[in-house]
Amino acid sequence: MNKQALRERVWRELEAKGVAAFPKPVRGRIPNFVGSGEAAALLRSLPAYAQAKTIFVNPDAAQLAVRALALRDGKRLIMATPRLREGFILLDPAKIKDAREAASIRGAFKHGRSVKLGEVKVDLVIEGSVAVDRKGGRLGKSGGFGDLELAILREVGAVNEWTPVATTVHPIQIVEEVPMAEHDAPIDFIVTLGLIIETSHVYPKPRGIIWELLPSDAYKRIPILAELRKNHECGGR
Repeated sequence: MNKQALRERVWRELEAKGVAAFPKPVRGRIPNFVGSGEAAALLRSLPAYAQAKTIFVNPDAAQLAVRALALRDGKRLIMATPRLREGFILLDPAKIKDAREAASIRGAFKHGRSVKLGEVKVDLVIEGSVAVDRKGGRLGKSGGFGDLELAILREVGAVNEWTPVATTVHPIQIVEEVPMAEHDAPIDFIVTLGLIIETSHVYPKPRGIIWELLPSDAYKRIPILAELRKNHECGGR
């Protein structure tokens, strides 16, 4: 099954079985699901979470509970802005009173600050997913932003190949196999309802941005890429 057909199947099944949550319809999104709070709570039992001081989490609704719990647990939270248009935001739990409100996209802009990723080291990455498999394959909503976020983190040294990457999903989102390409970033842990699955780590983690695969207009749409490309070109001279 190709990537888009797999996405369509998962979105359709979540809706048909009544486990899709706001915002709906879930088609075209990282789907929020009934039990996302339960999965977030279970994530806290992961040793990598307990040890992490700084966590990167995607901005989608499915991981809102993860972001709020991280702030309540006193962890620094880094979020990508939607479509990376404004780079990345850092939230300091010591400066936040309402973690749930601050963990929303609007709240993050209000309570966080823009951050250059070279300033920080990320101890754990949480990504949103449409579908995952037990080998570590992950499928996003087709925009490529999840993979690009991780590539940027790796490019600036905020993460390395040993930095654990996890996702929270509904069991319906765990499929037999996800097609993976060179630029696709795999995951290490799948956290679902009542279960944590360590993947078999079949796929290598991309070492950074694969510049030749970026569309030509990416540098206009995502200013941080233009800055990183300039640094990359200067470093290669």
